Amino acid sequence: MNRLNSQSGFTLIELVIIIVIVGIITAVAVIQMSTSLDTTKSENTKSELDELAFAIAGNPALTSNGARTDFGYVGDVGGLPPTLDALVQNPGGYATWNGPYVESGGSSEYKKDGWGVDYTYTDTLIRSTGSGSNIDKVFVSSRADLLSNTVKGFVVDANHSMPGTTYDDSLVLRLTIPNGSGGTSISSVNPDARGNFTFINIPIGNHLLSAIYIPDSDTMRYHITITPNCVINLDVIFPHDLW
Repeated sequence: MNRLNSQSGFTLIELVIIIVIVGIITAVAVIQMSTSLDTTKSENTKSELDELAFAIAGNPALTSNGARTDFGYVGDVGGLPPTLDALVQNPGGYATWNGPYVESGGSSEYKKDGWGVDYTYTDTLIRSTGSGSNIDKVFVSSRADLLSNTVKGFVVDANHSMPGTTYDDSLVLRLTIPNGSGGTSISSVNPDARGNFTFINIPIGNHLLSAIYIPDSDTMRYHITITPNCVINLDVIFPHDLW
């Protein structure tokens, strides 16, 4: 009977081996689960960073008739958001603010990474630090790429004649842009004698340019699209012989 009992049971050494094996298997499973959870958190964080970047500077993939239509907060306001809160709540009764630019569901989770740590935000990037190492989303090379673009071109009449020194002061070009603090401003320039004109420090977005010949009140209007770090060249051609 004793022999049968010893053969049908486990010796102490066998039990220790089994416990060790179970412990190893459990440890490996815990490590794999932890790694899997970290991977999921990392991927979710990267996706959220993309959404925040689009909310700030727009999604270039959104177009209509070949023209970009989405420029986010910067395109509407003409300045960078002071904080990520401004993507959900109007920062100061801004008339040109057209948010919310991210879905918050009434919570502040949109500002936290997968580990529950608040993102840090500067002019050019959003950073997650919750994993113990940085996950960065650089959404623009410099703030100038978003806020200091150039529109230039020249004005001629239907015969492609330049205004010359006689008519250059009778022409004015007006570009309407968001002013960075919730309103709009109109930047005005006169072309030179050869019809050349330039606007600088133009924010990204879709803006209205008006070319006005003052004596006859003739006006040409152009909707122009300003993308990051760009120089727009525009030919303004009046449909009449003006000079």
